[in-house]
Amino acid sequence: MTESTPAPTRRTVLCGAAAVLAAGGGAVAVTGCGSSASSDGGSGGGSGGAAAAPVTVGAAADVPVGGGKVYRDAKIVITQPTEGQYKAFSAKCTHAGCIVDQVKDAQIQCPCHASHFAVADGAVTAGPAPSPLPAYQVTLKDGAFQVTK
Repeated sequence: MTESTPAPTRRTVLCGAAAVLAAGGGAVAVTGCGSSASSDGGSGGGSGGAAAAPVTVGAAADVPVGGGKVYRDAKIVITQPTEGQYKAFSAKCTHAGCIVDQVKDAQIQCPCHASHFAVADGAVTAGPAPSPLPAYQVTLKDGAFQVTK
C-alpha cells in the first residue's frame, strides 16, 4: 500500500524557488513569504532611520476627490478623501505584498486577495490584510506631489 502526501501550496513552491535562486547569488525579492509585513512599508534601504529624499510622483489634478491614484512604479498610492486634503500610502498590500491596483468607491483595492483600504487613513476595510497601509508624508510643490517614505 502506498501513502499519499499532500501537494505543496503555491506559496511553498514559489518561496522555495526564490530561496534557491537567492542561494545561487541572484538578487531576488521574496515578497509574501514571511509571516508578517515589514514595518517600513517595503521601502527597504536600511539607512538606519535617516529620512529619504522626496519622490515626485504625479500631478494633483490626477487625483479625484473621494478617490485616488496608484503610482505603481513608485509603489505609492495618493488619495484625496476631501477637497484639498491629500494622503499618501504604501501601495504594497500588508497581506501578501501585492501592489494595489486601483482606487474605486472610496476604497484602495488589492487585486490579489480582495483586501480593501480606506482612502482617508489606509485602514483595512475588507479582506485578509492584517494592518493598515503605511502612511507617507505628502506635499504639493508646483502642482506635483512630493512623497517622503
